[in-house]
Amino acid sequence: MSSVSTPQMIAPEMSFAELAENFALLDEWDDRYSYLIDLGRKLPVFPPALQTEINKVRGCMSQVWMVPGHPEDHPEQFAFAADSDAVIVKGLIAVLGVLFSGKTPAEIAAIDVDQSFRTLGLDQHISPSRRNGLVSMVEKIKGYAKAA
Repeated sequence: MSSVSTPQMIAPEMSFAELAENFALLDEWDDRYSYLIDLGRKLPVFPPALQTEINKVRGCMSQVWMVPGHPEDHPEQFAFAADSDAVIVKGLIAVLGVLFSGKTPAEIAAIDVDQSFRTLGLDQHISPSRRNGLVSMVEKIKGYAKAA
């Protein structure tokens, strides 16, 4: 059997400002929801062998798996790989990738996720159970970054 492959880290294709601008162009929530799903579809493939209990994010209704890492050639920066069995959660993972990947632990500690989601207009459209899962993912990311 082959060993578990190293997952490709999430490397955002845009800045948060560009992401916010894209969301601002979408007037209807259905359009934003579709855009969020499209973002999730662009996530790097997460190796099924890493979909284990140890990599599971607790507190999410959907299944979410996450592993820490760093961008290639930038060990001082944080990155992560993640996956979910829910398409909307994959989109939220992609947004978190834009917020956190490629940042230093100090920059990550300073990110106000609630404000970021208000800026995107997502704060009003995430169910309480998804919000709990989002908080769990953010806590996991910040914990990984702090330990790095």
